Amino acid sequence: MELRQKHQKRQRRKLGRLLAVAAAVVSGVGLAPAAESPERHTVRPGESVQAAVDAAKPGDTVVLAPGTYRESVLITTARLTLRGSGPATVLVPPAGPAAADAHGCARAGHGVCVTGTEGADVERVSVRSLTLRGFKGHGLWASRTDRLSVRQVVSEKNGVWGLAQQRSVRGSFRENTVRENGDAGIFLANAVDAEGGATDQGGALIAGNTASGNRIGVTVRRVRNLTVRDNELTANCAGMFIVGDESKPAAGAMTVRSNDISGNNRLCPATARLPVIQGSGIVLTGSEATVVRSNTIRDNVGSAPMSGGIVLFESLVGAANTDNVIVNNEVEGNGRADLVHRGDGGGNRFTGNTCASSEPAGLC
Repeated sequence: MELRQKHQKRQRRKLGRLLAVAAAVVSGVGLAPAAESPERHTVRPGESVQAAVDAAKPGDTVVLAPGTYRESVLITTARLTLRGSGPATVLVPPAGPAAADAHGCARAGHGVCVTGTEGADVERVSVRSLTLRGFKGHGLWASRTDRLSVRQVVSEKNGVWGLAQQRSVRGSFRENTVRENGDAGIFLANAVDAEGGATDQGGALIAGNTASGNRIGVTVRRVRNLTVRDNELTANCAGMFIVGDESKPAAGAMTVRSNDISGNNRLCPATARLPVIQGSGIVLTGSEATVVRSNTIRDNVGSAPMSGGIVLFESLVGAANTDNVIVNNEVEGNGRADLVHRGDGGGNRFTGNTCASSEPAGLC
């Protein structure tokens, strides 16, 4: 009898606890609030893209219907996706000068800007499936970002860079088309407004893009630890530049592989930074420990100082190329030569390449 009474008491206490939990569920007392679900904000021509971006929360998506939007867009919200409906979704500059109270992206003349702050990078922003056309600055400009993703974007006929990033890490630029921009189609740098050593990009990726009609297809300047692969670079003045200077750490420690770089024979005049450019496939200037492998580099022809298929060229401030590996590339029909090593620098290795001419002789 005594054991049965103890068992009954335990059962009553258990039932009491279950009833208390049930009451809390009904009343909401003591439970954490449910997380807000990501929202989708749809914008149509004639409506403000910036207003939708400003209203969005981290994790939200702003979707642009097909059509033309006359504005610049500034993104400072983490995990935001700005997605068009394909190339027929077009951002172009607004008519007339930017208003005095416009955001900095509009005043600078860029199309889309993704910007963090000195103390906090803006993380995991995605821009995809739209066209950026005719801005006096850059089509897309990113600064202080982490894991920015730019995919299936057409950036064309912009005054300086098509897609550009500085002071950022782990960016991904994939399957974009960059054409007829004033400088590089795709540009990654440590910082454009300050000197300093190359910065670690944390494994940034430039892959599967098409660049044509630009001054340079792809430029990576004073950066390290990234991959440039499977891009098609044609009809630019130069296909690709890997740029360093006397600062430390040196630029380089990257992989350039499986790119198709052909017919980059436009003639571009000299600038304050570079001499005349024509007929350059891949140019390394001030690079160390970069691996250039399994690329196809054909018919880049010119008589400029950096002309050639794969060219190691001492930088204009005297920084040498050191310990780079040029291996298993198909390099043919380039002039002044298929493989070129000009200037000082030791430890550079040319091996397994298919080529017909080199400067100096013996690199093929």
